[in-house]
Amino acid sequence: MAMRLSMRRQLLRFKTPLPTAFGELSEREIVTVQLTGQDGISGFGEAAPLAPYDGIGIERTLEALERHSQVFAELDDGALPTNLLDACRNADPLPQALSAIDLALWDRAGRRERKPVCALLVDNPADAVPVNATLAALDRAGAAREAAKAVAGGFRCLKVKVGIGDDAGRVAAVRAAAGQEVSLRLDANGAWNVEQAVSTINALSATGLELVEEPTHGLAQVRQVRDQVPVRIAIDETAAEPGALASGAADAVCLKLSRCGGISGLLAAASLVRASGAEVYIASTFDGPLGVAGALHAAAALASRGPLAPCGLATLSLFEGLEDRLPAHGGEVRVPTGPGLGVEPL
Repeated sequence: MAMRLSMRRQLLRFKTPLPTAFGELSEREIVTVQLTGQDGISGFGEAAPLAPYDGIGIERTLEALERHSQVFAELDDGALPTNLLDACRNADPLPQALSAIDLALWDRAGRRERKPVCALLVDNPADAVPVNATLAALDRAGAAREAAKAVAGGFRCLKVKVGIGDDAGRVAAVRAAAGQEVSLRLDANGAWNVEQAVSTINALSATGLELVEEPTHGLAQVRQVRDQVPVRIAIDETAAEPGALASGAADAVCLKLSRCGGISGLLAAASLVRASGAEVYIASTFDGPLGVAGALHAAAALASRGPLAPCGLATLSLFEGLEDRLPAHGGEVRVPTGPGLGVEPL
């Protein structure tokens, strides 16, 4: 009894180009997958590689998914999802493709059981996940306007991309517009070396920062920065380095479905991070609705086991012509309650 895996490429465009230290993002290409069994029940997943961020492009991801498709064509439909995922991993271990498969398997399981994925993961999942707002403006006035709008919308945590020019001016403008009660985190995407990171963070620390994410790349460099600044340090890209999750090199770790290989891999990674004494939060790689929904279900499970910092999952509103099916209200996004992932594919 074979299973059938189909794939569809989709292009998403940002309303406004998003500046980062690794370049400006104006569009995203994702792959939606559909996994259908002999019972006629389908599960949907999504691959969201981001080459400037993780070095993996859409063609390499499709190549891996084609290999996974052969696995499903040859395996018994009654095999356990973990066995199916292991078989796909043996065929091609690319995390970005495995994430789509993992999401589709969980979605299909939830649809079969008529339960949301988070209820399959834990007995007492959180109903909502705290989220941050991501500010995209490069100028001070624009950043201030975005900050004021986000705070008026209920966000209690703002994220500012830095390492892209006039950091001090924009951060000061955001703090002035947001007020002192709102948490402010910075994301440098590894733009600085150790000396630059230490100097910049020390200069900006007076504005009151929750944390600085990925000030530089590499565990050794992150440790050096952390030892010399009065601000909590988080890792994102560096979390892919062998041993990083359990290293205790940072105060917090940003986890992403795409890099972890899906919900299953993300929950395993979170256990390692928390065992090291570091805090966990989840962010999207500007995924589509399925990827964001999967991350929300994972976050709901993690929140039931310990504190979860605001997550970078309020990102669907950044896209042009795309209905925000998972909007933020009062600084939170409600976890979908429908069967499976709780959202339909684009």
